[in-house]
Amino acid sequence: MCSNTNTTETQSATISSSFGKNLKITIFGGSHEPHIGVSIQGLPEGITIDFHKMNQFLSRRAPGNSIFATPRKEADTPIVQSGLVDGKTTLEPLTLIIENTNTRSGDYTALRDIPRPAHADYTASVKYDGSVNMSGGGPFSARMTAPLCIAGAIALQLLEDWGISIGAHIYSIGHVKDTPFDPVMVSSSDFIPLRESSFPVLDESKGYLMGDLIQRAMAEGDSVGGMIECCAVGVPVGIGGPMYDGIEGHLSQIFFGIPAVKGVEFGNGFECTTLYGSQNNDAFFMDGNTVKTVTNNHGGILGGISSGMPLICRLAFKPTPSISKEQNSVSLTNKTNEKLIITGRHDPCVVIRAVPVVEAAMAVGLLDLLLGN
Repeated sequence: MCSNTNTTETQSATISSSFGKNLKITIFGGSHEPHIGVSIQGLPEGITIDFHKMNQFLSRRAPGNSIFATPRKEADTPIVQSGLVDGKTTLEPLTLIIENTNTRSGDYTALRDIPRPAHADYTASVKYDGSVNMSGGGPFSARMTAPLCIAGAIALQLLEDWGISIGAHIYSIGHVKDTPFDPVMVSSSDFIPLRESSFPVLDESKGYLMGDLIQRAMAEGDSVGGMIECCAVGVPVGIGGPMYDGIEGHLSQIFFGIPAVKGVEFGNGFECTTLYGSQNNDAFFMDGNTVKTVTNNHGGILGGISSGMPLICRLAFKPTPSISKEQNSVSLTNKTNEKLIITGRHDPCVVIRAVPVVEAAMAVGLLDLLLGN
């Protein structure tokens, strides 16, 4: 596994990626390797890990549990390799793996020569010269979000002990939009029904419309993209810093590590470009002895530092690149133009299973910042 912060490297054709400063997360393996895993360095000593809660969280991301998800069925049971004694963390890095048991590498044989459009097949073949197993997307697969969710499940437990709660919902799929979180009044109670739902939306009627849209795309051998809105409440004032120590930059690096993420915005994001300063500025007021803002266009972050208001962001996910429609590609060996029809098992929309992944990314990022505060 790699030893430098914010790096990706190969060792004996195995790729690992790391991020974090105070809480260093290293994710390793590949979609069709014997296992995938995560190593977490910097957790406080003596912390008890609730594996029941972890498994509940992982089940929200796991494949094979929805008509809108890949039928690949994996138990996603975390196995502790090191860093835990009598159920409590030690000063040694906590390392856990998940065994890959339901692989069908034969579905990807042709893709070693004919890269899938919008996938990492071509770029990875150039960078690694065929030394990396790209079956199922290899280390670029959405399967690699399972180890991230292990780290996220642990981070969520610690943050909850400190009064911080994180929740997310499907903000949009295609042109259909859900009701957004109330940027001022959102609370941890709003997250509870979302965690218990297989299709987490705030407006159930919009969820049905989204489902219809996904099914139409599936029937045509196509896919759709969408957005996820994530919120953290209870974040204390003063976390983060200016410029490259800001919360936005810190979280964005982790968010963009999630496969298929193409955009991130905080607060009212790109919408603020349509407003005057007098409309966009959030007026301060005193709520007893606490400074708050009347509105929350800033999304809980001012100058890269938490303001104490709900921390809100949205992530844009592209449509799943693996579709069954015929596409144009090339043969890397013959240097010819080719037609490609992709087989195998793929999500028609990655957004649904990505909701807990975004929560996990937010959690590990905030915990990293808090441990350094």
